[in-house]
Amino acid sequence: MAEKDRAQNGSMDDKNEDPTNMAAASNGSICGFESLHHLLRSSLSPHLFQEVSRLLLGFNCGKPLDPITLPSPAISLSSSHNFDLQAYRFQAQKESIRDPRIVRVGLIQNSIALATTTPFADQKRAIFQKLKPIIEAAGSSGVNILCLQEAWTMPFAFCTREKHWCEFAEPVDGESTQFLQDLARTYNMVIVSPMLERDVAHGETIWNTAVIIGNQGNIIGKHRKNHIPRVGDFNESTYYMEGNTGHPVFETAFGKIAVNICYGRHHPLNWMAFGLNGAEIVFNPSATVGELSEPMWPIEVFSDRVLYISQARNAAIANSYFVGSLNRVGTETFPNPFTSGDGKPQHKDFGHFYGSSHFSAPDASCTPSLSRYRDGLMVADMDLNLCRQVKDKWGFRMTARYELYEDLLARYLKSDFQPQIISDPLLRKNAA
Repeated sequence: MAEKDRAQNGSMDDKNEDPTNMAAASNGSICGFESLHHLLRSSLSPHLFQEVSRLLLGFNCGKPLDPITLPSPAISLSSSHNFDLQAYRFQAQKESIRDPRIVRVGLIQNSIALATTTPFADQKRAIFQKLKPIIEAAGSSGVNILCLQEAWTMPFAFCTREKHWCEFAEPVDGESTQFLQDLARTYNMVIVSPMLERDVAHGETIWNTAVIIGNQGNIIGKHRKNHIPRVGDFNESTYYMEGNTGHPVFETAFGKIAVNICYGRHHPLNWMAFGLNGAEIVFNPSATVGELSEPMWPIEVFSDRVLYISQARNAAIANSYFVGSLNRVGTETFPNPFTSGDGKPQHKDFGHFYGSSHFSAPDASCTPSLSRYRDGLMVADMDLNLCRQVKDKWGFRMTARYELYEDLLARYLKSDFQPQIISDPLLRKNAA
């Protein structure tokens, strides 16, 4: 849906905000605007807005991304269920031998449906009911591959260190997978489902896992989160540890995909490994809040807050694949206060999950972001031929020196490792 259409449908409410107040409003907006893109469009002349958008979002094949007009059923669902709906097209240069390889991909961001004090079974059912119309909007829009947010079936309760939240964990073929399998079959759609896994075969171990459901409703495989944060409230190792599935790439009916779950976005080698295994699209389902990471999120995955090039865009460029970055929305308040050993007073919530989900392409172009405070569906058409075209243009794989990195990493892993530092001999002479 084009930006002007969303504005006319009432998705923004900017007329009552003080434009000098640059702090986010209590609902998570920026001065009443859903995103920086909305704010800039409202504040700048058309010419300046076009130029600023070029600098922030880049050009795809020499021009801004074209918006896509989605079918009326999807637009109606967006209006009746009040979720942000955006759609754009990434193109590639026309080739003489290969036909275009166009795939339609979707990202869903959402808040929880009920208070965290509600019985867990009711919370899960309510989230299913909340997401079903958004998934149906994706299906009616012809989305081929759809990714949900990290731990989408539950509140992100891993700040509390209370173990009863483990009740939300389920086997890979559990309730949430079965719910999505029906929708995958109905819409001929691959669905990436990040969830809290209970590994029954290995002593009921808990994992932060993404299940890949094929377009026929089959389970293609799973990937477990490689990097677990231990910073501030995000001390997730109380519940699960680092994954053991490596860097798998899943060959689906529509393309080769991978999942770099949340904190893995801080690790460049994690991104690289998925690229070396042949990924064409890498999803980064996350749960991150403003106070901790929003100044970093733009650097990492280009949120709508601070004007920096993004790490996810860097990953897309360096590894010649598309990246889908998604984050939940809203503030989740828990029954009991908790602390994180950082000297701050006890509190009952993480902070505001600021959404801002979007796509990045290997040519450095990216979409605007979804809302900072509303549920949303981002849709993008991608010509996967762009991946190889960017590889041919920049030659990053050809010019990489993997043998140097292999040697350094091999030495670094040894207990007697010595950094390669060459000191100025005059430093010691002057010190003497």
